[in-house]
Amino acid sequence: MSTFPRWIAPVAGILGFTGVALGAFGAHALKETLAAHGSVDTWKTAVLYHLVHAVGLIALAGWNAPAPRGAWIARCWTAGVICFSGSLYWLALGGPKFLGPITPLGGLAFLAGWLLVALPARPSPSA
Repeated sequence: MSTFPRWIAPVAGILGFTGVALGAFGAHALKETLAAHGSVDTWKTAVLYHLVHAVGLIALAGWNAPAPRGAWIARCWTAGVICFSGSLYWLALGGPKFLGPITPLGGLAFLAGWLLVALPARPSPSA
């Protein structure tokens, strides 16, 4: 039986830290820039999904999910934060529009992770 990946909790901490930092940065240092681009709501959406999935990861680290499945959930959610929230942050700051198609890929990664959470556990071979 494989052990649960130890990298998930530190990644959750990093994502939580960066989510809070980017939320504060957007609310204060970038307030005028985001308002000028009309992208305050875009930034808030990026922060919301970023933080929700950071919390999800820390919960996942304490869940007794099978190691391969838990690792895939964590990979999906981490990729989702990078692709979904990352592209929204960039677009909110006026980044190149070619990044737009990356956002739905991040959304699909989030959905894949949640689907893995929702799938019923398979009985172990010893059961």
